[in-house]
Amino acid sequence: MELKEKLISSFMAFEEKIDFHQELHDVRSQAIKNFESKGFPTKKEESWKYTSLNTILKNDFSVFPKKENTIEFAEVKKYFLHEIDTYKVVFIDGIFSSFLSSTSHDGLDVCLMSSALNKPKYKIYIDEYFNKIASKEESLTSLNTAFASEGAYINIPKSKVVEKPIEIIYFSTGSEAALMVQPRNLVIVGENAHVQIIERHQSLNDNPVLTNSVTEIFAQKRAIVDYYKIQNDVQTANLIDNTYIAQKQESHVSVHTFSFGGNITRNNLNFYHQGERIDSTLKGVTIIGDKQHVDHYTLVQHATPNCESHQNYKTILDGASTGVFNGKIFVEKEAQKTDAFQKNNNILLSDKATINAKPQLEIFADDVKCSHGCTIGQLDENAMFYMQQRGIPKKEAKALLMYAFTSEVTGSIKIPELRSKIARIIADKLGVKMGFDL
Repeated sequence: MELKEKLISSFMAFEEKIDFHQELHDVRSQAIKNFESKGFPTKKEESWKYTSLNTILKNDFSVFPKKENTIEFAEVKKYFLHEIDTYKVVFIDGIFSSFLSSTSHDGLDVCLMSSALNKPKYKIYIDEYFNKIASKEESLTSLNTAFASEGAYINIPKSKVVEKPIEIIYFSTGSEAALMVQPRNLVIVGENAHVQIIERHQSLNDNPVLTNSVTEIFAQKRAIVDYYKIQNDVQTANLIDNTYIAQKQESHVSVHTFSFGGNITRNNLNFYHQGERIDSTLKGVTIIGDKQHVDHYTLVQHATPNCESHQNYKTILDGASTGVFNGKIFVEKEAQKTDAFQKNNNILLSDKATINAKPQLEIFADDVKCSHGCTIGQLDENAMFYMQQRGIPKKEAKALLMYAFTSEVTGSIKIPELRSKIARIIADKLGVKMGFDL
């Protein structure tokens, strides 16, 4: 049975297992109908022109894990930001792990999506926020909505500055021959509140995994949200990450995406402006090799005046890897005084590596400052020669140049321990040891 048919036939059994709510039933039913109509995206769609899921879909994925699995903290400590204290919401094969987690209801909610969907005290928030900005047309988002039951629920009240970062981590144990998981995260950040969140999906062996994740983030007036995605998985892991962000007046939201590993990674990042003097930041570093594939698809919809957006994506490709950057800035007629900037720089280390870059501006306002730029090239041979003349070995010289190339992005990480962790991962990807942090 093909995966599409398996998912559709599994939907009724899924709904029978969970608590029944008419409103959610209607939302899920409409979503599965949309997925049934559209199916998995193909390269015939313009937004998926450079990314094919055909090889992934040949796997016989289990839709639900057959049993609950446990993991010892020592086995996975390296995947946490263990140098500092954090809130933790941890899942193993899509199932919540209370042992590895550190949640809270003390002045804020850092807990489970299943609790928010099923407990009456959260109904007001689910009614107002759940599935309100996630696309109703995108087929994989619809598929996630149909099966939405578990993930992280984070609600930061008005004027709350969260004193420590929040980690959302999804582990796949490989106990299934092949597993598909569909986490759903909802993040609500109140007026004048501030939060830092780190998200990671990690496989613990080489059995194929397909993760179809959806996150909705709501930033109220003057809220500050720093969101970090770490993608450094094994060669058989596949991730489709859909993130939707709604910003109110004077809010600041930044999303940093670090894509270092996996088979196929697709990041759909969508920002929607719903007030004036909003600031949106989208930054990313991609370093891959072999036949790995990373596709960044971004949208910033400027719908209101006096707002800013800043995009900066750096890509280093080796082997026969493929990178895609498809970034779109949309400025509506009402969005006067918009300041939107987009930059995508790419380095190819191999003749077999491929980059497909498509920066786009659609501007319907006349008083704006918008720009985009894209570069594709190789390492500067003159700089390499200069460094080697001063006694730096070729391998280290090459790595230093690539460190410098990524520093515009890594330098803006606001959690020092995370900045050091990313620096170590980059050094490992480049095959060197550095005596300093970025």
